[in-house]
Amino acid sequence: GNPELPTAVNITWSSINFKTILQWQPKPSGYLYTVEIHGQTYDTKKKCILTAKTECDVTDVLRNVQETYTAHILSVMSSGMDNFEEPPFAASEKFTPYSQTVLGKPEIKNYTQKGSKLTVVFQDPLTPYKFPNGSFKSVQDFFQHDLEYKLYYWKDQSSGKKDATTKSHEFEVSVDSTKNYCFYIQGIIPSRRENRSGQESTVVCTSVGRGILDEYGTEVFIIIAVIAVAVITLAIVLPVILCKRKKAEAAREKEPLNGV
Repeated sequence: GNPELPTAVNITWSSINFKTILQWQPKPSGYLYTVEIHGQTYDTKKKCILTAKTECDVTDVLRNVQETYTAHILSVMSSGMDNFEEPPFAASEKFTPYSQTVLGKPEIKNYTQKGSKLTVVFQDPLTPYKFPNGSFKSVQDFFQHDLEYKLYYWKDQSSGKKDATTKSHEFEVSVDSTKNYCFYIQGIIPSRRENRSGQESTVVCTSVGRGILDEYGTEVFIIIAVIAVAVITLAIVLPVILCKRKKAEAAREKEPLNGV
């Protein structure tokens, strides 16, 4: 082989919703890399042939998401691989997309808070893989009943959370009709030992019947009340003070006349 060529180190798999990127170090100097993907049940496939980069998108060769793969990062001369010599390489850890890809953020499509019912409709994250008609497959198309979703919700400006679970794409939970609520959704795969919980969706808050107290908090409301009391007190006390002052001035004006 070519033992003088450095081999890759720190090889890592990064995968979200089955989009999988292979990364490694170091940057090559005087040589290049070629990636080989080895599966258990199919022939070796090459990706990112003669690349000077230290990452490679291998999504399209991992279509069997339940297969376990190993990547070989080959170090090769810039003129190409020698057919008569096996180039030096470094092997990655094993990777199984089905059990290791991270679930991405669900998308909240619609929500309503009517009376004591909060209804939330959401959509699965999409994957890079397509159906024959060209539409993208969702994570649920792969995980089926292994996938469920949790809704975490709480009263606006409160820290106490509640949660609900569904395997459909809609939540309906009971809430306090006089309060606004904030919430987010997260995908869960209970059968996994690692990466069980996916990325959290954006946090959304309802705004039904939102009052000044909900908007600004108790402290601001108390300050406003104190100011109002001060203004009312001043409005009552000030005329009394002015009236007494006028009477005192009138009394002083009469004093010289009384002394004559």
